[in-house]
Amino acid sequence: MADKTISCKDCNSDFLFTEGEQQFYAEKGFVNEPTRCPECRRANKQQRNSFGNRSRNRW
Repeated sequence: MADKTISCKDCNSDFLFTEGEQQFYAEKGFVNEPTRCPECRRANKQQRNSFGNRSRNRW
């Protein structure tokens, strides 16, 4: 396996999908490569978590 350069679907910047990350994905049984760069993944996760917290606080 070699490092791969992938274009982020959100911000269109290129990011590296390293050989180590590819091995980790394979060990976990993930079949799809990441489509977002680490920064956009982090922002997306934070947004999902914030949304979940807001909905729980309403009740």
